[in-house]
Amino acid sequence: MNDKPKHGWIYTLIFSIVSIVYISPILMIFMNSFKKKAYINRMPFSLPDEKTFVGLENYVEGLRKTGFFSAFGYSLFITVASVAVILLCTSMCAWYISRVHTWYTKAIYMLCLISMVVPFQMVMYPLSKISDSMRLGNPVGIILIYLGFGAGLAVFMFTGFMRSVPIEVEEAAMIDGCNPLQTFFRVVLAMLKPTLVSVGILETMWIWNDYLLPSLVLDLRKYKTIPIAIQYLKGGYGSVDWGAMMAMLVLAIVPIILFYLACQKHIIKGVAAGAVKG
Repeated sequence: MNDKPKHGWIYTLIFSIVSIVYISPILMIFMNSFKKKAYINRMPFSLPDEKTFVGLENYVEGLRKTGFFSAFGYSLFITVASVAVILLCTSMCAWYISRVHTWYTKAIYMLCLISMVVPFQMVMYPLSKISDSMRLGNPVGIILIYLGFGAGLAVFMFTGFMRSVPIEVEEAAMIDGCNPLQTFFRVVLAMLKPTLVSVGILETMWIWNDYLLPSLVLDLRKYKTIPIAIQYLKGGYGSVDWGAMMAMLVLAIVPIILFYLACQKHIIKGVAAGAVKG
């Protein structure tokens, strides 16, 4: 008996075209990063040839102009620390919400949901004033701000998963002598691994590529993340060093692509585990 769909090749063709559409901008950036600046605007879709190819000149120029390694260090620290704090705090909050049923846990959960609805543009001005008054314009202070903005989605996802986990597993751990903290770190976190990976990837991609929040909060005279450093390649009167910008965009994209590819198998396992969970 043949279970293969009759028109499977059509779906393969459609999704192949969609994949090419999504990947093509990345390929264009990579391709143009090896061209002379004059030819990027004139021939953006053509491959580099002996006339347009400049080797690594754009990369060297971009590194010289942007202070890329310093920006990379700040971006890496802010991203890793923010994601770690978000995962730890929101998973503990979601565990408490899903296990303690009172009016204030419901209120906390609703506040987290409401935070996802409020547009960022509504809080931009008060956020910048408050962060300035509390001296949060540094790589450590911005972690607290990312925790506030990332908590809504993370708590929502963690709570949904925790409500499907039987409480008997935690009760068995407590009977064996675990206190609440030991139960959380030894039992609950292990069960949350699929959701931890999924939330971690979403938060990492958001924080690593974020431009607006660091530009509002950080003291840009001292601290620049990668998106902000790349923006400084835009000069006065609309002039842009497109060659250096394309090269720095490639260097900014590569780490997040490698991170996603490394975690992809864990996402698939998490989806499969959630699908058969009962």
